[in-house]
Amino acid sequence: MSVTLPSPSDPLRIGTRGSPLALAQAHETRARLMAAFDLPEAAFEIVTVLTTGDRVQDRALKELGGKGLFTREIEEMMLAGTLDIAVHSMKDMPVAQPEGLVLDCYLPREDVRDAFVSPQVGRLADLAPGQVVGTSSLRRRAQLLHRRPDLKVVEFRGNVQTRLRKLSEKVADCTFLAMAGLNRLGMAEVARSAIAPEEMLPAVAQGAIGIERRQDDRRAAEMLAMIHHGPTGQRLAAERAYLATLDGSCETPIAGLAVLEGGEIWLRGEILRPDGSDALAEEGRAPVAEGAALGEEIARRLLARAPAGFFDWRA
Repeated sequence: MSVTLPSPSDPLRIGTRGSPLALAQAHETRARLMAAFDLPEAAFEIVTVLTTGDRVQDRALKELGGKGLFTREIEEMMLAGTLDIAVHSMKDMPVAQPEGLVLDCYLPREDVRDAFVSPQVGRLADLAPGQVVGTSSLRRRAQLLHRRPDLKVVEFRGNVQTRLRKLSEKVADCTFLAMAGLNRLGMAEVARSAIAPEEMLPAVAQGAIGIERRQDDRRAAEMLAMIHHGPTGQRLAAERAYLATLDGSCETPIAGLAVLEGGEIWLRGEILRPDGSDALAEEGRAPVAEGAALGEEIARRLLARAPAGFFDWRA
């Protein structure tokens, strides 16, 4: 390498949220960098950061202002030079990044599916009318109510462990988690069943970990290039271009999934009214190199079909 590698006396500082899942993702990133460069664990320092989204748990995400809630404080520390890289769940990442920061490293993508979790019910289809579903995701809420308007949905904030505790306290009969998160925590058995994308299309970038760096940091750039997973990057290029064209945030129910098939990329997209009363879907295929253009095209098709006020909350 043309740069000096980190060492116990000059460690690479890895920023992350403090939840068990966020820490598992930071540890995976560290392990991959250690293996790629034959470095000891002491050459890295994992720094936990309390974000606004983690600190405020008693209000819905849409009331707090969108996706930057889980990244803003971490990115400010990177720009100030107190962190070198940051590990993020890509489904939490805004499309637009602060000037001076770059996101061009992704780890191999995990299972993209949503997990159905319930103490007493085995599958989503087995829920009886009137049963209570807990979720803080507008996408999951809208998809569920579109297919099952007979169910009741309640707000369900918190990390995996918090939501499982709420289920045990009977705040709700069931909830949804990401299979990727359960797998990374070694808790796959918590899922009563995994929901196929055909039944519930996942969030854009679900299951993907992204690693952010400063644009002018050559050491971080060269190190992260060695652990970047190209196929995941190709899929996310399409999905995030689609999201950017839709101007998506935590305040809008949007789903999207890109899959590589040979030399092609297949992208499915769905947008929904927040109350689940209407849903629109589009899909398309293109050469892998044209994934971003495909994402923009699918988004434009959906926007052309959506009536004015489609994403507005109804009284």
